[in-house]
Parts: sequence; structure tokens; C-alpha cells
Amino acid sequence: MIEYFTAHLWQFWLLVSILCLIIELSSGDLYVLCFSIGAALTIVLSLFDGVSFTMQVAVFALASVLCLFFVRPPLVRKLHKDDKERASNADALLGREGIVSQTIVAGRHGRVAIDGDDWKAVSPSPADIATGTKVRVTGRESIILTVEPME
Repeated sequence: MIEYFTAHLWQFWLLVSILCLIIELSSGDLYVLCFSIGAALTIVLSLFDGVSFTMQVAVFALASVLCLFFVRPPLVRKLHKDDKERASNADALLGREGIVSQTIVAGRHGRVAIDGDDWKAVSPSPADIATGTKVRVTGRESIILTVEPME
């Protein structure tokens, strides 16, 4: 059985490539796609007789790293060409609406729920903001959001 696998390593690399594509579908960051491309290139190499598994692993690693540096960046630019300044992480919350989940006492912290996540929040408003009030995120300091009640 071992002889079969060593003689047909292209099947192993095909499996690696397909698994990487499936994982890429769940992430969408195009990192795992580079490993899939590396495995696909290694399939071609494994079809030649006399190429050791160690050499195939080295080619897979080299092709994947080169793909990370030379293929992924142009793909990301092409896919996100309309997003000049694409907000990510907590910056993506600016301008979003949420609901107060814990009363925001004037001058102190409370909590705001946005898309199922609960964030620590403060408000410049001199009045308390009661639980259940709709608010809009106007700023942030680290992971503490600044919110204002919606009118």
C-alpha cells in the first residue's frame, strides 16, 4: 500500500489542493488559496519519475510563499479596487447603529449590542442612555465605542 502512495503522490497533492480551496471558501482572505496553488504546482512536479517527496514538499513550500508575496496582493487589489479605505475591525463600526444593552450612565461606561456583539460604550451626552435605546457609533477609543442616541 505504501508503494501505491509513493507512486501516486499526485493524488495526495490533489487532496491538499482541494482541501485548501474548501478552507478558502470559508475565510475569503486569499491566504489559503496560495497553498492550494502551491499544491497544484506540486501535482505537476509529482507526475515526473524520480522526484522525491522531500523535493515535492520543498517546491510546495516555495511556491506557496512566492504566491503569498506575488499573487495574493494583486488579487486583493483587484477584488477590492472600489474600496479605497476599507474599514476593518472596530473601525468598521463607525456610523453603525446599535441598541444599548446596559444603561450608559453619564460620564461612565455602559454596553451596546451591535450585530450580536456586545461592546463597552460611553456617551458625551450629559444624560443617561437607558437600556433598549437605539444609538449610533460616532467614534472609538481602543475598544470602547462613543455613541449618541438616535433621534
